[in-house]
Amino acid sequence: MSGNTLTTTSTLMCPHGGMVQIISTNTRVTADGGFVALATDTFIITGCPFQIPAAPSPIPSPCIQVQWIVPDTRNMVNGTPTLSQSSTGLCISAMGIPQGQVSIVNTQAKARSS
Repeated sequence: MSGNTLTTTSTLMCPHGGMVQIISTNTRVTADGGFVALATDTFIITGCPFQIPAAPSPIPSPCIQVQWIVPDTRNMVNGTPTLSQSSTGLCISAMGIPQGQVSIVNTQAKARSS
């Protein structure tokens, strides 16, 4: 995997426009002012408007979290894989249903994973 490393200051969104908040357990390694994001961190999605069309009215089914399925394979912090622009994460609903891939909008540009 390669690409700019994700940090707690990176901007991520669900496919429906919800914003991702990164809550990291990493308190040691930073890049460009933010803590490096780990595959085991908590990624909470807020503001997702997604609804499943159903009669007589739509059923709310917003994305609520990100589950990372392809983290970085070479870069680690305390033995835990980091995340980069090349990582793959799925946005998950409250029912545990994948809703699509997380979109990495921007990240820091100083540290890259290899």
